[in-house]
Amino acid sequence: MTLTPELLLTAYSQGIFPMADGPGQISWYSPDPRAILPLDRLHTSRSLARYLHSGNFEVRFNSAFLDVITACAAPGPGREETWISDEIIEAYVWLHQLGFAHSVETWVEGSLVGGLYGVSLRGLFAGESMFSARPNASKVALFYLVDRLRSQGFTLLDVQFLTPHLERMGAIEVSRGDYQKMLEQAMTIITRF
Repeated sequence: MTLTPELLLTAYSQGIFPMADGPGQISWYSPDPRAILPLDRLHTSRSLARYLHSGNFEVRFNSAFLDVITACAAPGPGREETWISDEIIEAYVWLHQLGFAHSVETWVEGSLVGGLYGVSLRGLFAGESMFSARPNASKVALFYLVDRLRSQGFTLLDVQFLTPHLERMGAIEVSRGDYQKMLEQAMTIITRF
């Protein structure tokens, strides 16, 4: 099955997303509970606030999408395998070219040091993955993502699975039923990233 933009956007509109389970293997997920980051609950730690105000970084949107998704796919300590396969990368680059997949990047002195990517569809932003090559770099990207989503009228930031990192930033879990209600409401919103 080819991950076409139509298939992916239909899946996201129904609360389903793909992950690679191995070479050439794609599985579809709709977790229960589902993790979201309420746009009015982003927690900014003191260290992150200092980093945000330091001026030592630059944040860009959509200037290095392929670099961000590739960095997210790279193996790391304790994570030798990743769910972001070449097929996933190709599909999301296609979505990016069509204006539905986006990256938020943190740069220091001209070098990409952190970022995230995800899919926007009406009032939904589905965060897919993030990476950080320096402390707080992915958190800075998340801070600016939330700021952008709020200013554009988005209502739902789906982060899929709760991790300790996301929980410290304010993410919570909701039931699949509650998530579906939020998603239905988000699908009524007309906005652009």
